[in-house]
Amino acid sequence: MAPVKISHVVSFSSQDPKYPVENLLNPDSQRRPWLSCPQDKSGQLKVELQLERAVPIGYIDVGNCGCAFLQIDVGRSSWSLDRPFVTLLPATMLMSLADSKQGKNCSGVRMFKA
Repeated sequence: MAPVKISHVVSFSSQDPKYPVENLLNPDSQRRPWLSCPQDKSGQLKVELQLERAVPIGYIDVGNCGCAFLQIDVGRSSWSLDRPFVTLLPATMLMSLADSKQGKNCSGVRMFKA
């Protein structure tokens, strides 16, 4: 199945002015990361993305830039606002505690099958 374009960012929790959330929309192969605001000490980043169309998801490729854990929840824009998202990928460790503390293995790409 061909990749599906991300249409736009619906909402996000934080962004670094140098590495804004819009970097996720860049189809260029020279992707730049989306990072949290340096003053944000929550330890979490959240983004809600709208795909260009509804499609079955067979797999997702995720580029990592310093993220220790990742969870992917999905839904449809046609759902009522009180309907919760469905977890596609439960919380998954992308970096070990040691790697996180030492700043090692901070970047890479992982593919997750649905």
